[in-house]
Amino acid sequence: MAKQIIHTDTAPAAVGPYSQAVAAGPGKTVYLSGQIGLEPGTGELVSENFEGQVRQSFANMQAVIEAAGGTLEHIVKLTLFLTDLSKFASANAIMADIIPQPFPARSTIGVASLPKGAQFEVEAVIVI
Repeated sequence: MAKQIIHTDTAPAAVGPYSQAVAAGPGKTVYLSGQIGLEPGTGELVSENFEGQVRQSFANMQAVIEAAGGTLEHIVKLTLFLTDLSKFASANAIMADIIPQPFPARSTIGVASLPKGAQFEVEAVIVI
């Protein structure tokens, strides 16, 4: 899959590990539902720890991507949902450790609450 990173100096530079936009070549587009930090075996949150929930959310997302026949490199767009935007830097650091460069396009949204009391959710669009 060929993805082209779109960047312009006439818009603000990315303030974290993401690209302004990503254009994807021909292929199968897969829209992933949001993943929170649930352990697959129990359906319960991995922990009350924000970082643990972020890592489990990304692991769950990766499992769905692989089930669709893709890899993390196929991500063209991520949306992050945080119940506490003061933890934005922590989410950025974890994402930068997990998601390969060049980073996909991304939005981050502060929300009042998430299912099961989760503190973080991630959704993705991939092109295979």
